[in-house]
Amino acid sequence: MNAHVFVDESNRSSYLLVAAYIPIRRLVSIRALMRSLCFSGERRVHFQAESDNRRRKIMSRLLEQPLQVRVYTGRGPKDAIRATLLRELVAEVLDAGVQRLVIESRGLARDRDDRREIVGTIQRLRAPSDALAYEHFQPHEDPALWIPDAVAWCFGAGGDWRRRVEPLIDKVVDVGHLYRKGV
Repeated sequence: MNAHVFVDESNRSSYLLVAAYIPIRRLVSIRALMRSLCFSGERRVHFQAESDNRRRKIMSRLLEQPLQVRVYTGRGPKDAIRATLLRELVAEVLDAGVQRLVIESRGLARDRDDRREIVGTIQRLRAPSDALAYEHFQPHEDPALWIPDAVAWCFGAGGDWRRRVEPLIDKVVDVGHLYRKGV
């Protein structure tokens, strides 16, 4: 698949990793669209901070785009569930032949944990070590990261917001509830 995948998270009643698959030929236009949705002086669109009217406007623009979004969800200890979801996501990205994975940064230590999970998954699946380029960016560094942020917020909010975003979502992977041993 000639696409780049952009990933963000949300943690409400369950933990979500949202992956937006963007065709390479559409990257420039998608980034331009997302930049156009920023108010003057803003560095990024952040769905949590937007008004409901802005959220509806942004979602209507996203629904016009040829996007494919996948939601990975589960419940349990945050670090364990994130690692499990990231392994699922990386396996699917590798299977799809995606060329690049961009994850919103959560800081050096947590980004290092993500990289360990990505490398481990690549090795476990016996894929070539260069099968997938991956990196962490701050949200203002790539406007394409604002798409999974928006979808994660809507999906996690439930109700009408989830209904609005469902046309963008082609797959939901729910790994269930992970329990700690002895709990």
